[in-house]
Amino acid sequence: MGSDILKPVTLTGRHASLVPLAVDQLAGLKEASADGELHQLWYTSVATPERMEAEIARRLALHAAGSMLPFTVLDAEGQVAGMTSFMNIDSTHLRVEIGSTWYARRVQRSGLNTECKLMLLTHAFETLACIAVEFRTHRLNTQSRRAIERLGAQLDGVLRNHMRTADGNLRDTCVYSITAAEWPTIKTHLQWQLSKPRD
Repeated sequence: MGSDILKPVTLTGRHASLVPLAVDQLAGLKEASADGELHQLWYTSVATPERMEAEIARRLALHAAGSMLPFTVLDAEGQVAGMTSFMNIDSTHLRVEIGSTWYARRVQRSGLNTECKLMLLTHAFETLACIAVEFRTHRLNTQSRRAIERLGAQLDGVLRNHMRTADGNLRDTCVYSITAAEWPTIKTHLQWQLSKPRD
């Protein structure tokens, strides 16, 4: 089962689809990255359009090394809307982190993120039999922290001075998780969130 975590898969929903990351998606990913100039957010790391080719190569290399399963996010119309991944894969104990996620501004505050997380969590717990799924973010990235908490994930703790950011500053990392025992309730919660009408 552990080796299945690295097997490329396509996950399809009503608001979004997750497809295996591929080099031929470069143009769409550059355009999505430019929407909202996400690379200018100091507390997160999103490749500029000019560096997107290198970012695709980096993620594909991590997949080949056995530590990441990268996806390209498509919106309901099939247009490229961002990236996400299973990362820090532990194939022995069946734990993964959902991370390295970003979305074009045009799809933010829509049902797309909730559905992407629902699809990834369903695959992790129900197909791959993971025991837990982690989420990590910068302590000061309040938008990301609120989004993770809305999923129902619990804060495990804060890794202080965990790593250096691209600008050399030290980052405190908030670690959240959802366990297999919690998943049935979390799944119901996410399905309810998706069923609510949006403005």
